[in-house]
Amino acid sequence: MSSVYRKVKGGVTAPQKFLSHAVSAGVKNPDVDRLDMALIVSEVSCVAAGTFTINRVKAAPVKVSQTHLRDGDVCAILVNSGNANACTGVKGLEDARKCARVVGKLIGKKQSQVAVCSTGVIGLPMPMVRIEPMLSALTEGLATGEGTAVAKAMMTSDTCHKEISVSLKVGGETVKIGACAKGAGMINPHMATMLCFVTTDAKISKVALNSFVSDAVEVSFNRITIDGDMSTNDSVILLANGASGCKSIRRGTQDAKKFQEALNYVMQEMAKSLVRDGERVTKFVTVNVKGAKSYNDAKKVAEAVANSSLVKCSWNGNDPNWGRIIHAVGYSKAMVKEELIDIHIGGLAACLGGLEANVSMDLLRKKVAGDAFTIDINLNLCEGEYTIYSSDLSPEYVDFNRSEYAYWKQARRDGLTKQ
Repeated sequence: MSSVYRKVKGGVTAPQKFLSHAVSAGVKNPDVDRLDMALIVSEVSCVAAGTFTINRVKAAPVKVSQTHLRDGDVCAILVNSGNANACTGVKGLEDARKCARVVGKLIGKKQSQVAVCSTGVIGLPMPMVRIEPMLSALTEGLATGEGTAVAKAMMTSDTCHKEISVSLKVGGETVKIGACAKGAGMINPHMATMLCFVTTDAKISKVALNSFVSDAVEVSFNRITIDGDMSTNDSVILLANGASGCKSIRRGTQDAKKFQEALNYVMQEMAKSLVRDGERVTKFVTVNVKGAKSYNDAKKVAEAVANSSLVKCSWNGNDPNWGRIIHAVGYSKAMVKEELIDIHIGGLAACLGGLEANVSMDLLRKKVAGDAFTIDINLNLCEGEYTIYSSDLSPEYVDFNRSEYAYWKQARRDGLTKQ
């Protein structure tokens, strides 16, 4: 833990003047009583920044929130789980805008000041008949201390909620950063389905905030992969309301460096928690690449290894199969020389100069039998480096993702589909 910041409790409501509430709307199934809608609101004006999926098929809430972040000062985030509102056409956009409009009216804000996010099954219309009546309940229940409820309401296939908050000193004032995230499957770099909401009571200009968010996402959510699938709904949104009373944080200053370090930590912890909670995964694997011809080449190698189904299956089987790793290095399209490649597994040399190292296979097996280990790949060409966080691929993952038929059954009962 850095001396710059320390962990505190509260999640997204840890920073001053942030309120939240979560309710059960039965979005996916009206017969199941679980939190599935949440709202985060700043009591004072905000500056907002965000990044979104680069998938060319984007969900309605992503399109709406991108527009709102460009056009206004977003100060509220509405989120639902159970339905992604993706591939739902004009009606999906109308539903997302209506939710923002209604919530905005209820909290005394403009529609453009409300971001909307959704996660769940793709291709089904939103069950607005159950969602709309709960919007007033969300706004009426807004309070401090409900950060954990928001984190739980975002969950889909997650097995646990994910939240964090830290405090740091900026110009003599205590500033807090809080966050919550969800994601366990359909996770791949470039906004690897994942959502993350961050709040802070620091005072920051929009230009500076965009820079902080972009840099933090690059070293966190763009560095994780579980199954190599990129979602239609990935969103990271940060709200900064300046309620701490600190002076404005300007880029290039010491305060900016401290804030960036703390924000990077918050987002990295959230990103790593997604991988650890991956759908039926058993391993958390850090893949480090160095000695590449360039940063981009190091990235190509790391992503090739981290996304290889063969490599991930061997990790699941406690098999230190460096042959599968080096073959992924070879097809990564990076500049490599086979005779220079070194591969270490859990700190032990498995491959040196492209050949088998003199190491006990039993020792290597013990390394990959653990629930967390590191793969270090040195291309020995130049100084390019890159790190990515990945997982194994289990038979249980395949079984878990074989069918989403139950979603369509409920949607048919709701009259939302004829399938």
